[in-house]
Amino acid sequence: MADAVARQADSERLTRFSHGAGCGCKIGPGRLAEILATVTPATHPDLIVGTETGDDAAVWRLDTDRALVATTDFFTPVVDDPRTWGRIAATNAVSDVYAMGGRPLFALNIVAWPSEVLPAEMLGEVLAGGADVGRECGFAVVGGHSIDDPEPKYGLAVVGEVHPDRILTNAGLRPCDALVLTKPLGVGIATTAVKAGTASDELLDAAVATMCTPNATAAAAALAAGSSGCTDVTGFGLLGHLRKMAAASGVDAVVEVGAVPLLPGAREQAEAGIVPGGTRRNRDWVADVLDLAPGVGETDVVLLADAQTSGGLLFGAEPERAAAAVAELREQGLDAAVIGRAVAGRGRIRLDP
Repeated sequence: MADAVARQADSERLTRFSHGAGCGCKIGPGRLAEILATVTPATHPDLIVGTETGDDAAVWRLDTDRALVATTDFFTPVVDDPRTWGRIAATNAVSDVYAMGGRPLFALNIVAWPSEVLPAEMLGEVLAGGADVGRECGFAVVGGHSIDDPEPKYGLAVVGEVHPDRILTNAGLRPCDALVLTKPLGVGIATTAVKAGTASDELLDAAVATMCTPNATAAAAALAAGSSGCTDVTGFGLLGHLRKMAAASGVDAVVEVGAVPLLPGAREQAEAGIVPGGTRRNRDWVADVLDLAPGVGETDVVLLADAQTSGGLLFGAEPERAAAAVAELREQGLDAAVIGRAVAGRGRIRLDP
């Protein structure tokens, strides 16, 4: 009887159905760039932000004081608890609105579910987790679309609003801006360690906590600091998203590796080779723009390329205002840090110890 119960429990483990971990399932940045190069970008007088710089969301002008922000994100399970997975996926999806300096208004569910294998009650818990995030962040989750799929997937299509003159984009970094990161790295390594059975409770708990933390407070801090350049750090890792920001902004970036916050135990897992495929693809993609100072090792690069799920914001601001923003975020319990600076350049990234 005990063996049968164990087999039943394992058959309903959500991560057993996942071929990868959360945002680590994204198409690799290099391959995605090749695909998008074949697509003609949309243009319209009211399309303020489109696909040209690979920004986090689209922005459409309604009038002189209002614009809509629209985005979508969904992925495979990163944890086995369905309600927690729903919270993580929803937190991740709405993050793109915050990264543009916007306020979410409403969202639609996106669901893929193996209905003959996993119970409907479990899907109900996933949806409840998404609704929890909507209530916490002040937006409504209303309806959506579902398909039958051998691999579970969940996320949201989110619509928000932003003032047309106060949009944050990944093309807004300025030379001499300090770079602020608002969450620690290592989520991709942590979720891979869970699948490998090597994750400590401390690492798993810290990863879940950071993935369930919305970026609303971080976005408010970025706006208050006078930021004009911002992105959220998700599947392409810190280095992948920073590469896009630096190129779009026409600057170089200098990252102080020792200043970058990490989840507890992430470095040890990376050193043991517990690294997701998405992280390795990110590392390969940034290789041609990366300069390593003496003292920066390969593990450092892998950690900074780690594919994050529901990661923090990365934004630039004048150094004094960036330091004040970090102090305020730390007072509110976020593991934020100034991790480097933007300098005049053409899109390269230098890693200092």
